[in-house]
Amino acid sequence: MTRQLLRALSALVLATVLLVPSGPAEARTVRYPSDEAKPKLTRLLVGFRTLWAPEGGFAGTVRATEQLQWNDRVTSWINQHATRQQQFRALQNAEYLGGDGSGYDQSITIADGLGQRLGALYATGRITGRLPLTAALLNTSTGSAGHYLDTGEAKLAFGYPRPYLPVSGRASPVSGDEAACAPSRVNGSALAALRKGQPWATAAGNLRITRVAPTVDTTRRFATSDVRLDAGYGRSGICLGGSFPSGHTTAAYSAGITLATLLPELAPSILARVSEAANNRVVLGVHYALDVIGGRVAGEAAIAARWSDPKFRAQVLTPARKELVSYLESACGDALAACIAADQPYADDPYGGAAPPLMTSQIVTDRTTALIAYTERLSYGFTPTTPTGFGASAPTGAENLLRTTYPGLNAAQRRAVLAQTSIGSGHPLDTTMLQLLGLADGSWQRLNLAAAMSATVLRHTDGTVQVLSVGGPATVLDD
Repeated sequence: MTRQLLRALSALVLATVLLVPSGPAEARTVRYPSDEAKPKLTRLLVGFRTLWAPEGGFAGTVRATEQLQWNDRVTSWINQHATRQQQFRALQNAEYLGGDGSGYDQSITIADGLGQRLGALYATGRITGRLPLTAALLNTSTGSAGHYLDTGEAKLAFGYPRPYLPVSGRASPVSGDEAACAPSRVNGSALAALRKGQPWATAAGNLRITRVAPTVDTTRRFATSDVRLDAGYGRSGICLGGSFPSGHTTAAYSAGITLATLLPELAPSILARVSEAANNRVVLGVHYALDVIGGRVAGEAAIAARWSDPKFRAQVLTPARKELVSYLESACGDALAACIAADQPYADDPYGGAAPPLMTSQIVTDRTTALIAYTERLSYGFTPTTPTGFGASAPTGAENLLRTTYPGLNAAQRRAVLAQTSIGSGHPLDTTMLQLLGLADGSWQRLNLAAAMSATVLRHTDGTVQVLSVGGPATVLDD
């Protein structure tokens, strides 16, 4: 066993042991069992502590220089190379629906994941109130799935500074920023040595991040009025909030994965669009690549908990799926399959054809390229820190995310599909090593839902299943 592996194992075990358990839940009415059975994010994302040892506030010790430098490099590259159109889409995805009804919601702005026509119909249905069950489920501010998890406690526990913060408390304040965001009060000084002399940092050691200017969305695609868009760099709610994990990403994946389970026929494209919304947090420079990986993991676990709740499944998820399919077929004027076949699929070109380090340009034009983009954003080119040869095991409950995709498969068979389509072990936030020690239940980080929900599966006579290919319509063949 290598020294690197021993160090990683020791850090993971220590971090797991030191985690403070949740206190008793406050007495309140529980409508659904999953209302209380929420994933504990500090445990779910414990792998981050092998990279960074938080010491309170934004102080801490870098434990994995190579990994965190890659995090910096990829984050800066994406921010510096995103097209203007992508920056605008990023500002749209940053918006939350206000309590007064202003703005719009992430679960609407990912509408084009359904396709050009179906996406427009979905957005119209949401805006005009024709999809009340779907809205109550997906809304990322109030929805029972879209707003299921809060990342505040995890952000505080991991205490990692945002990418755009200067590394010196003596840096000049940015004009227009709130006083609470002044560098003398909040900065990334703990990362100064990590960035010193790196080409993706300035001479002062600040990560090369360009703020995207506020603008106004006059398209009215997602609202009935114009909406002012602002990334919020200088607002205390952003600058003082820890970077890891990304709350926007957690909400986007919570809503987006749910939407994919309601419309499994479109799952790869919907999920690719959700991964774009998550990546747009990096485009804005308010989050790192690792933050959105953590947000994806949180979203996966969140919606698996909802789908694993029989009462919630029967009373909320199933009725919402029926409502959504019925509405789309009525608005489209044909069966859903025919509407999908006649539609123009989701498309995106985030970097004008340029490719991030160790990745492709992530241009999406069809189902196949959607799967490629989604898969690359599972790991963002990070070098594994622990062995890559371990087989995958889906966490308990994850199989329920495939209920609508493969209604004819049992739980064990769906788990096998997830395991066979998972990415390799060893990437940051992978908990395979903890699982081998009996300290974790599978690895959420390794799940590739876009692949799992687009697989051709061969079911053998003995009940075992084999994934033959991915990227097409979800299909089950029998021996």
